[in-house]
Amino acid sequence: MDESALKVLVKLTQDGHLTSLEKHISLGGSAAVQTVSSKHFGRSGDTLLHYAARHGHLDIVDYLIKRIGMDVEVYNNDYKRPLHEAASMGHHACVCYLLGEGAKVDSLKKADWTPLMMACTRRNLDVIQELLCHGADPALRNKDGWNSFHIACREGDPLVIQHLLLVAPDVWRTKSKTGRTPLHTAAMHGCEEVIRLLLERCGYTPDSTDSCGVTPFMDAVRNGHISVARLLLEHHQASPTAADKLGAQSVHQVAVTGQEEALRFLVQDLGVDVNQRATDLQLTALHYAAKEGHTSAIKTLLELGADLHVRDKKGRTALHMACIGQHAEAARTLLQLGLKDSEDASGTTARQLAKKPDVTRAFECG
Repeated sequence: MDESALKVLVKLTQDGHLTSLEKHISLGGSAAVQTVSSKHFGRSGDTLLHYAARHGHLDIVDYLIKRIGMDVEVYNNDYKRPLHEAASMGHHACVCYLLGEGAKVDSLKKADWTPLMMACTRRNLDVIQELLCHGADPALRNKDGWNSFHIACREGDPLVIQHLLLVAPDVWRTKSKTGRTPLHTAAMHGCEEVIRLLLERCGYTPDSTDSCGVTPFMDAVRNGHISVARLLLEHHQASPTAADKLGAQSVHQVAVTGQEEALRFLVQDLGVDVNQRATDLQLTALHYAAKEGHTSAIKTLLELGADLHVRDKKGRTALHMACIGQHAEAARTLLQLGLKDSEDASGTTARQLAKKPDVTRAFECG
């Protein structure tokens, strides 16, 4: 079969037109059957069976396996099997069929992802239950050290979390290769109901840290999930002033991400010192916000009492940091607020750090 004819087969498979697909293949005779059974398409190396499973066309999946003779374990260039495709897209009927035809429940695709992991990227409770009933192991970890529970906590479906804990009560006892727990993951993504379940059902220690010293509270607040941060404070004794390995506290990390409401929460509600210094270079939240170019956060920090003229360990002001980051608007704002250009400990002015023309012009307009 020529390439144009093969492209037609792909389109018919994706669209679920079994009758037309059968007709086109039968017209090509045994040679067409042989070609279709082993043909991999495009850069991904998908087969027709991959396309059919991905789109949930059970009748075509059955035809390709029973009539064409395709291998249920055929894999593409990423080692994805049809079961990975059906599981990731939530096609329960296709998952059941493929398992019934002998698909390996814990087959690994690239980066060591199993079909169960793929199913946990969506709210596919029925598919997850089916895979588990066929012996899928939720404790298996991918190349990053994530297991299925980790992935489910990122998605945030409480029913999936409850079921995984029911069938594997210790599955929460896991960390990624960077030391991150499922609690970190749920906090980062603002999955409040999942956080409640994890705090009720699992034995996480307060302020557990990843390899960078980041706690779940830090993850929640720096991503703007204040309700989750409150939950961790009230029910997990989280500390709002814990520091990571560089000495940065939550107020510094929130300044990096520019979460203004979270800054107000930390300073006004929790009494965190807005001028608290990170222990590495004695940077304040204002330094961090300026380096990232968060102009609105700079103004919020000043409203909250940040010292405009504070210098870090190297004698740099927020204006130096804005110029290091090449943020013209932040530099202009700091100048308009009254911060003057000056030398740091090495004798370098902020203006000398400006590389882009618009940053240099900020000093002319500031």
